[in-house]
Formats: sequence, C-alpha cells, structure tokens
Amino acid sequence: MYKKLRARMGALVCRTMCRMRSMRGDEGMVTSEYAMGIVAAVAFAVVLYKVVTSGAVSAELQAIVKRALDAKA
Repeated sequence: MYKKLRARMGALVCRTMCRMRSMRGDEGMVTSEYAMGIVAAVAFAVVLYKVVTSGAVSAELQAIVKRALDAKA
C-alpha cells in the first residue's frame, strides 16, 4: 500500500511541477525587465539632474539654503 501511495504522490507532484514549468513560458524575461527598469531610472536621473542644475532651480535652491542658514532658532 505504501509503495502505491508513494508512486501516486510522486506522479502527482511531477505532473504539477511540469504544469508549473510550462505555465511560466517567459524564461529570460526578468533580465530584460530589469534592463528596461535601469534604462528608465537612468533617463529619469538625467532629466532630474538637468532640472536641478538649471539656472532658475539652482538659484532657488541656493536661496532656500541661505535662508535656512540665516534662520534664528
């Protein structure tokens, strides 16, 4: 009885695992998603850098820092 039960459970587990493997179907997709995420993050960083280093934003940030340093507690 034990051998039959074990064989049946083994077949069930194998069938389930094979079905799960076939459902994935997009192996290697994760790497390309990471690459696209990195490209998007770098593009966002470049845009943010350009905005922060522009003349108007830079002057405003300097004014904020100056006001913060001149503030009396």
